[in-house]
Amino acid sequence: MNILTGCRRRILLTGLTGVVLLSLVSTSSAQLLRRRDRGTVTPSLPSGPVTAKEAAETGIDAYIYGYPLVTMEMTRRVMTNVEKPEGTRAPMGQLVRMRTYPDASFRDVTAPNADTLYTTAWLNVGKEPWVLSLPDAQGRYYLMPMLDGWTDVFQVPGKRTTGTGPQKYAISGPGWKGTLPAGVTELKSPTALVWLLGRIYCTGTPEDYEAVHKMQDEVSVVPLSSYGKPYTPPAGSVDPNIDMKKPVREQVNSLDATAYFSLLATLMKDNPPARADALILAKMARLGIEPGKPFDPSKLDPAVAKALNDVPKLGFEKIMAHFKEAGTVENGWVFSTRTGIYGTDYVQRALITAIGLGANRPQDAVYPTSEADADGKPYDGGKKYVMHFNKGQTPPVDGFWSLTMYDDKYFFVANPLNRYTLSSRFNFKYNADGSLDLYLQNENPGPEKEPNWLPAPNGKFILMLRLYWPKERTPSIINGTWKIPPVKVAS
Repeated sequence: MNILTGCRRRILLTGLTGVVLLSLVSTSSAQLLRRRDRGTVTPSLPSGPVTAKEAAETGIDAYIYGYPLVTMEMTRRVMTNVEKPEGTRAPMGQLVRMRTYPDASFRDVTAPNADTLYTTAWLNVGKEPWVLSLPDAQGRYYLMPMLDGWTDVFQVPGKRTTGTGPQKYAISGPGWKGTLPAGVTELKSPTALVWLLGRIYCTGTPEDYEAVHKMQDEVSVVPLSSYGKPYTPPAGSVDPNIDMKKPVREQVNSLDATAYFSLLATLMKDNPPARADALILAKMARLGIEPGKPFDPSKLDPAVAKALNDVPKLGFEKIMAHFKEAGTVENGWVFSTRTGIYGTDYVQRALITAIGLGANRPQDAVYPTSEADADGKPYDGGKKYVMHFNKGQTPPVDGFWSLTMYDDKYFFVANPLNRYTLSSRFNFKYNADGSLDLYLQNENPGPEKEPNWLPAPNGKFILMLRLYWPKERTPSIINGTWKIPPVKVAS
């Protein structure tokens, strides 16, 4: 399989409202400790006037560095450009509560899931904290990852980390100091922009929908100044100048250098870079790209300004070229081991933004994807496939796992059972030796095998394996001691 080609296909994924939630993990504990409050790096800069060559090289580095922040802002604009919550959008400071799983007719976004219901919100914590109240989940698996403006997951309340009892958090911005009400724990965001991207496990039965809806309704976000008081969120304002049709990635990529760096400079004022970013910031300053200061290319030497013209195109090409080094190919499955917290690995951070915005930390979720069988041949619904797990070797998780079937455009596949996924919650039929065979094919394999059947389309298809709360102890996909079995053509 050509990894880069596969990546370009997967860019079409738009997991939630035009952004991807894709097959990716994180690295060593050392990298996980990299946070935005690390020590300052002493810059080492060229001396003398900026040359066209330096401008081109620094411009590309700056483009890659700023890609996550610019993309987050453009995504926020689209997802909050409504008067009231509707579908996958809601005004700033208001919750989106996804109530049901989509069926095969759903075409709004690609790579939908049938495992968790989303509860999300965009917050501006620059002026004051926002209080997130979580109800008693009564043991139910859920997670509430919080992304800062640079796409680092800075906190993840939920079953894995904080348990399932009632919880209250004040999400505060950089520089905020104050007193919080009793029982409210402060979670400090490194930036003013915060994306709450909650997921709640649901079996999809009417009874479980009702239980999850009750939990969603009890989740709330309010500004600290309104906490403990009756609060009605203000209506959102709709900006007719925001493009609500073109995918966000295309909108970002269509910005010229001046528009891109002007927006980046503006955003860095309220979403400050990490101290460890001192070197790249010093290089950017030589081009006039500084936090909170207007970017004016007319102040640059004409040759230097001209050298920036091709930066957006070359910068994005460099981001996508990194895919070859960003992931692992294993038995026909593709996944990465560096998401959620990035430190100064700017190109990795930009790549995940481009193909997997909203990616979790690996301890919370891993999403391997497969477009080809064990022999490297694209899946074909005209054939019959088997995915075999030896006894005790199903995906090792403390949460749950699922295998989802998509057509070649990453949509669910219509079938007589309305079954789009196989999951650890299913009552599978195991083999006599304790092993498990999952049947991936278009035709019903018959009553004996139907409990293990994942219906495929007639044509090409794509598989996504989701591991929520993967085990960190051996065997584990995180440390490489558990290998994903190949999907083979049935003999």
